[in-house]
Amino acid sequence: MSTLQELELAAGRPKEVYGEDAKIVCDNLVRIYKTDGIEVQALQGLDLLVRGGELVAIVGASGSGKSTLLNILSGLDTPTAGVARVGGYDLLTMKGRDRLRYRRETVGFIWQQTARNLLPYLNAADNVALPMGFAGKKRRFARRRADELLEMLGVAYCANRRPGQMSGGEQQRVSIAVALANDPEVVFADEPTGELDSGTSQQVFDALRTANAELGVSIVVVTHDHEVTEQVQRTVEIRDGRTSTEVLRRGGEAGGPAEQFAVLDRAGRVQLPREYIDDLRMRDRVRLTKDPDHIGVWPDLGSAGHAPDREGE
Repeated sequence: MSTLQELELAAGRPKEVYGEDAKIVCDNLVRIYKTDGIEVQALQGLDLLVRGGELVAIVGASGSGKSTLLNILSGLDTPTAGVARVGGYDLLTMKGRDRLRYRRETVGFIWQQTARNLLPYLNAADNVALPMGFAGKKRRFARRRADELLEMLGVAYCANRRPGQMSGGEQQRVSIAVALANDPEVVFADEPTGELDSGTSQQVFDALRTANAELGVSIVVVTHDHEVTEQVQRTVEIRDGRTSTEVLRRGGEAGGPAEQFAVLDRAGRVQLPREYIDDLRMRDRVRLTKDPDHIGVWPDLGSAGHAPDREGE
């Protein structure tokens, strides 16, 4: 026990745990892997908190690290260092048996390809009931819950249809029901509307919001599409393996007025939006000013940009 911990305990203060009340906690998360003999750092100290009941989008370009993050959070990959917790599970130290229980009961998944979500030889109701059977639920209970979920998501009429008899949007809404079957704490959706037109995509997001509102489940949508910002309560952008910016909806309502924030990690690092850097021609370093209520960030005087006259701010 450190001296600081001893002093905290002596003072009657419990040691603060970062994100202890969150459903998803990533703290200085690092993932390094090798490809063709070259070491690649896919995640470079990423921080992320998702609270219970949030509907969040994680957005990033190809190579930003979002797919690596999803693989770690879904239990398909293991972090190299840092903290990754979901629903109380430590994903860095989780053993094989716990990993199976985690993927079966704590989290649900919606993949872009419906072939990963639905078995083609089962109808919609049986697809939804299947994961409940694996979890040991009785058949009568599983069928009743399957019917309730399909009704809630507006596809009850598909109960006896196989995937080949449904449209892409219907398949994805049934896939949401499959993900919700075992009452998970978190649902991950990987590009859930990537193969759908705009009208059908809207139906899928309406279904996700319904599940979020009625069941209180946390939902994380991972996508490259920045338009998803309009559909969720909060958007987190990942760039170069780190959390970069967030877009928050006032009142937590999707479609409401939005405000953009840069993310300040626990080491004091912040990534400025790329368009801001380009517009102000910031290069290599910036000049900082500390005021009573804010910090100013100006282009370096020696760079192509110039700092504004403080009196003319």
